[in-house]
Amino acid sequence: MIKDEIKKEILVEENLVLSSILSRSQSKPEVDSLVEGPVISVEKSSVYVDLSPFGAGIIYGREFINAKDIIKKISVGDIIKAKVVETENEDGYVELSLKEAKQALTWSEAEKAIKEKTVMSLEIKDANKGGLILDWQGIQGFLPASQLKADHYPRVLDSDKDKILKELKKLVGQQISVMIISTLPKEGKLIFSEKDNNPEEKKEILSKYTVGEELECTVAGIVDFGVFLKLEDGLEGLVHISELDWGLVEDPRNLYKVGDQVRAKVIEIKDGKISLSIKALKENPWKEFEGKLKKGDIIKGVVIKYNKHGALVSIREGVAGLVHNSTFPTEAKLREKLELGKNYNFQITLFEPKDQKMTLVHLE
Repeated sequence: MIKDEIKKEILVEENLVLSSILSRSQSKPEVDSLVEGPVISVEKSSVYVDLSPFGAGIIYGREFINAKDIIKKISVGDIIKAKVVETENEDGYVELSLKEAKQALTWSEAEKAIKEKTVMSLEIKDANKGGLILDWQGIQGFLPASQLKADHYPRVLDSDKDKILKELKKLVGQQISVMIISTLPKEGKLIFSEKDNNPEEKKEILSKYTVGEELECTVAGIVDFGVFLKLEDGLEGLVHISELDWGLVEDPRNLYKVGDQVRAKVIEIKDGKISLSIKALKENPWKEFEGKLKKGDIIKGVVIKYNKHGALVSIREGVAGLVHNSTFPTEAKLREKLELGKNYNFQITLFEPKDQKMTLVHLE
């Protein structure tokens, strides 16, 4: 009897060891991945989530403050989805974000709405010279004037922009039936259309175009994130701001105006929409430096812009590298040392001209 008890204890211990090894062998969820688990504790400034077999997750600090409205509705035992922002902090917890998870799920719903051609009724929040501003589940959307049905399209004989805006403003506050036709998660924007979308008809129209084809187009609309080009009646393509020019473009309106004739290249046909590029038809300035520059080289460059990652430095029109914030004690110190419009010496830490990537460090 005693021997049986000893055997049982040994088996239990072996199982615990095996479980521990198995748990450790399973890779933890990666940053930006979505995880799910039951809430095990809701504190004044933190929420703990069971992420077995990976351990526990925590929502705290800025992520707790950002998601306060959501957290108010959460109770112990609730199954929640969250986004991983750090795989393991100093206390051993997986750091989570509820707000970012909600946003990721919303973008997923938007993509589903595109595929299913979901028609939704939304209130027109505002108008600009290019079209209407809408809101869907907390995400701002844009409805280009060219995507309005005939009864809503502004009838202005001389195409005066101010008169067009005046007509569009009359629609503010009204409900409009629309479909999402494009998502721009990086810009935090959606593109809507009011026009009827016959899938077979649109498929037939799109079949006339091929990736790599060069087209003569007319600028139909200009927004912060790019330019809409009219390809034919009822069909437009988007040139994202990153595809307008090799150089830095702050505002597409400084380059083009509605009605301009431009040449563009088809770079993608997907989910019933066409993506275009204007810069693809211009000489790539990065090619000039292939085989001439490499990691470790010292170069001169001018600071042209700050962003959340650091400072952009141009070594010639259209060729710029990043000086990351992490190379300075603080972001404020970077901006103090690297003034906009001034030239400095830099050392190349990464140079990949084929991918248009370059990172730099400032040399005192």
